[in-house]
Amino acid sequence: MLSLGFAGGQPIRRVLAIGAHSDDLEIGCGGTILSLVRANPGLAVQWVVLAASGDRADEARRSAELLLGDAAESSVDVLGFRDGYLPHTASDVKDAFEELKARVRPDLVLTHTRDDLHQDHRLVCELTWNTFRDHVVLEYEIPKWDGDTGRPNVYVALEEAVVQQKLDLLGAHFETQRGKDWYDVEVFRGLMRIRGMECRAPSGYAEAFVARKLTLVPGGVA
Repeated sequence: MLSLGFAGGQPIRRVLAIGAHSDDLEIGCGGTILSLVRANPGLAVQWVVLAASGDRADEARRSAELLLGDAAESSVDVLGFRDGYLPHTASDVKDAFEELKARVRPDLVLTHTRDDLHQDHRLVCELTWNTFRDHVVLEYEIPKWDGDTGRPNVYVALEEAVVQQKLDLLGAHFETQRGKDWYDVEVFRGLMRIRGMECRAPSGYAEAFVARKLTLVPGGVA
């Protein structure tokens, strides 16, 4: 697969990563975040988890601390909205997005995909696009029993060490999820392997995203 570079673009300095639940970001784009941190020594990451409380909130904070440990700057927001009920409190969630917009100026936004069948995930995607209209937005995927993984059009090739670091983190820091049949590091590895095959990643592994709107500026900056 051909990779294209366009001269004159600005490096990624600020990333906003938004997840509905405490393990979503790690599953959907944990390898990409680790790779961005390694490639951009000055990277600042704003990490937002909307629906996590009690043990789930503790897991979210511990995991984010480890994953973002090498970032030049990081901030973690874990909000206490009720898991599974985000659409029923949409006005309050919208307020949280507006507050976020007032203090964050990201170069890249990572969020759930619009075609995800989980109601919380779909609302997060909708509000991301409502709120960050002039940003690069990439939508990540979450494998689960719904069978709703789609047809991505953007791939991030991952080094084997990054893949293993992501899997180790998912295996060690989300005890509340271990009894669920879909929560399996081999499932997560398998999806990365499929995406790596699709983009012919050198390591064989990749994470994949949907880019619904992207502007390319050859030779300069818009």
